[in-house]
Amino acid sequence: MSEPWFDPNSYSWIPGTALGVLGGLWGCLVGILAPRGRARGFVLGFTWALLLLSAGLLALGVVALIAGQPYGVWYGFGLAGLIGLVVIGANTFTVHWAYRQAEARKLAARDLTESAGQPGWPPE
Repeated sequence: MSEPWFDPNSYSWIPGTALGVLGGLWGCLVGILAPRGRARGFVLGFTWALLLLSAGLLALGVVALIAGQPYGVWYGFGLAGLIGLVVIGANTFTVHWAYRQAEARKLAARDLTESAGQPGWPPE
């Protein structure tokens, strides 16, 4: 076994906690902004950034395992990365669906508004 990269008893909680906090922030933003159709580029960009971060953590965990790092080192990186990829990856489809629903509501409202200006509206 090689020299540990850091003290796993003191620091192995940091990657998972950091990703968890960022994931919670992402979930809050998605819950508030996606149903309203707001900040689509920002939210989807943040989604991809979290997915890349999760993939990086998982890759770092695999590298640490191959390098013979102690359990606390590779597990701290690998588990956070795996959970991030699964949870955020699975919810990416829900985020896209929420933005599609918001766009559909916006188009339906515009159609109603345009038809309200037509002669014979409202129906008698």
